[in-house]
Amino acid sequence: MTRARVYRTEAIVLKAYDYGEADRILTLYTPDQGKLRAIVKGVRRIKSRKAGHLDLFTRVTLLLAHGRHLDVVTQAETIESFRGMRNDLWRSSHAHYVAELVDSFGAEQLANSALYGLTVTTMRRLASSAQLDLVVRSFEIQLLTMTGYRPQLHRCLKCDSTIEPQVNHFSSSMGGILCPDCASADVAAPAISVNALKVMRNLQTNESAVLQVTDVSETVQRELEKRMQEYIVYRLEWRPRSISFLDRLRAEGVPH
Repeated sequence: MTRARVYRTEAIVLKAYDYGEADRILTLYTPDQGKLRAIVKGVRRIKSRKAGHLDLFTRVTLLLAHGRHLDVVTQAETIESFRGMRNDLWRSSHAHYVAELVDSFGAEQLANSALYGLTVTTMRRLASSAQLDLVVRSFEIQLLTMTGYRPQLHRCLKCDSTIEPQVNHFSSSMGGILCPDCASADVAAPAISVNALKVMRNLQTNESAVLQVTDVSETVQRELEKRMQEYIVYRLEWRPRSISFLDRLRAEGVPH
């Protein structure tokens, strides 16, 4: 059966770069086709009607035509622009990080509607929530689950005993928690505090309740960030570029 020459899909714009004199190539994430790349012809011209609908992180409805190398965006209409994060450096920087992870973990031409829904929900939260760090940690935990990398947080990876409320160890290479007696199974695994592990577990099972919490200490927040980013870097085998920018914002004391 011959496939239709044009098709319609919903998408979030993850990445964009200029091509030629007036075109732009987009990386999109869609609910029904996973990740795809497409070209928008003439979008950088002043009179282009599509330009305002294809900003980074915008949720859009697209009409595309199949092309030889890249599909071509012929129509675009905004569904959500997540306006609350547009002029906020911290919110937009976290959005860059989220988009980079979706681009990295999302497979091309392989539908994952749950991951698409998670991305939409996370962008909404980044546009409005006061708990940006917890929003991103929740996204990381759910992303890892949806892409087959869910860390084991309740039983020791070596001896299978129930993890007790004490200082345990988080092994990126093994994929979760080691009890103190089995810490030697991965001598590089850093300690994880009781409170950090508690928050991480609850983000796996009851994220909506965790996101209402306002008293997670800065120490625990930074510990969670460090453990999750170590785990993600190990899985990807490279460090997302947006992590360095977020580190720089914090080092320079840019206010939230």
